Amino acid sequence: MEFFRIKKDIPFMRHALVFNVISALTFVAAVFFLFAKGLHLSIEFTGGTVMEVAYTKPADLERIRQNISELGFADSQVQSFGTAQDVLIRLPVQSGKTSAQASTQVIEVLKAQDPTVSLRRVEFVGPQVGEELAHDGLTALAFVVIGIMIYLAFRFEWKFAVAAIIANLHDVIIILGFFAFFQWEFSLTVLAAVLAVLGYSVNESVVVFDRVRETFRDRRFGKLETADVMNHAITSTISRTVITHGSTQLMVLSMLIFGGPTLHYFAVALTIGILFGIYSSVFVAAAVAMWLGVKREDLLKPVKPKDDTDGAVV
Repeated sequence: MEFFRIKKDIPFMRHALVFNVISALTFVAAVFFLFAKGLHLSIEFTGGTVMEVAYTKPADLERIRQNISELGFADSQVQSFGTAQDVLIRLPVQSGKTSAQASTQVIEVLKAQDPTVSLRRVEFVGPQVGEELAHDGLTALAFVVIGIMIYLAFRFEWKFAVAAIIANLHDVIIILGFFAFFQWEFSLTVLAAVLAVLGYSVNESVVVFDRVRETFRDRRFGKLETADVMNHAITSTISRTVITHGSTQLMVLSMLIFGGPTLHYFAVALTIGILFGIYSSVFVAAAVAMWLGVKREDLLKPVKPKDDTDGAVV
């Protein structure tokens, strides 16, 4: 399915160097902010108090957030838990205040708002649990990267695998750089979005690389240089890119607008990943593969030498 078809190839590779310099500067800036400011980790990583409360009617989450914020818990998380009557509250660690004191203070404020509210459970999440989550998250990220490299190396050629990983890590680091620069809260949902972006971005790269392989193998394009092959492959997939990324972004945009605070940063991370995923597949992955020296012979099946004895009559 295509909304439109571009008959003349767009010379993307002509400007590849300029755009990759911009990408490199953006990447360096993201790394700088990650080291200089660091990520604003949620209590899932830093530790804190987890409360589960129940209401007799659907809870007003915005009012609960406002009341808790007035107590000084600026980075608290409030979300529905199972039903509209059950609410899960996460409170960050505050100096000079124990978990019991924090939970007692919060439940008193909530009872003043609605006397029917009841406290189901209170748990304290220690920093060691947060360290374990961070370690597991980084391990998951490493396994995803390794798996993608192995898959692309088998399906295409090692040059494509290296190019795709550079492009995908480019997207991930830039997402983290945005969160570090603006000090947006980095939670488990955002980590899930980052892992989703890795798979989403590599899918776009695979589509482009598939068209590159088809073009190299097509005899009609036998005289094209590698840069022209890349231009043709990217141009011929633009319609598909608009349909896929446009429909995906509409869904993410609905989460961003109507999902509330719980899904806000998840949708923000996906939005950044989608935009930079398109950019990196065109200007980073394809360009890096070209500069690594990918050529027609890398993608053609080797021809078996003909045995002179075949068909000979003894």
